[in-house]
Amino acid sequence: MTESLSIKVADGSFDCYVARPASAAAAPVIVVIQEIFGVNAGIRSIADDYAAKGYIAVAPDLFWRAEPGLSMSEDQPGDWARGFALYSGYDFDGGVDDIAAVVAAARGMAGATGKVGVTGYCLGGLMTFLTAARADADVFVAYYGGSTEKYAAEAVNVKRPLLYHLAGEDEYIGKDAQAAIHAAFKGNQNIEPHTYPGCNHAFARPGGNHYDAAAATLANSRTDAFFKQYL
Repeated sequence: MTESLSIKVADGSFDCYVARPASAAAAPVIVVIQEIFGVNAGIRSIADDYAAKGYIAVAPDLFWRAEPGLSMSEDQPGDWARGFALYSGYDFDGGVDDIAAVVAAARGMAGATGKVGVTGYCLGGLMTFLTAARADADVFVAYYGGSTEKYAAEAVNVKRPLLYHLAGEDEYIGKDAQAAIHAAFKGNQNIEPHTYPGCNHAFARPGGNHYDAAAATLANSRTDAFFKQYL
């Protein structure tokens, strides 16, 4: 079952895609953070998969201040340009505040247990890391967060469990950036990083051009175990 959730913040409101499990039993919530393509078919499918596993999944619209309701595709060249333009102008600090508002609302949703996890991909991976460092949820899982190395010093502020997936041959997160991320994470026992050799950025995007079934299956199995452990 799907529905929409509206979140009010100081300068307006934005919508979230919500997928619910078939069971009426109380469930933890997983907040699913988008890539640069908006809350598109891929992100909605990930939310639906979490609902099938027994979670309430909530996918917020990060770009609501610029272009609300976007649902784009990696297969469209114009959507890449549009997505990168929105990414370049995105307010990461404001985004963390938005996600924190979603987490707070998720704790009190009808049918929710009060426990909330956060996961995200690409832009959403970075926002998951920043939220782990600056805000609160019960557990976090980030997939290949672009520009994480620029904020890696904030890793010391991560107080909750964070699982972080990196692609070994990521064209947007190079070897030096990956080394910086690993070095920053090393001193924090709350962070568990994994690198997937030979994989490109977005190796876990359902149906994506760089989808790697073996790596995605391994990463997602680790994610499922992590969420089960902490939620």
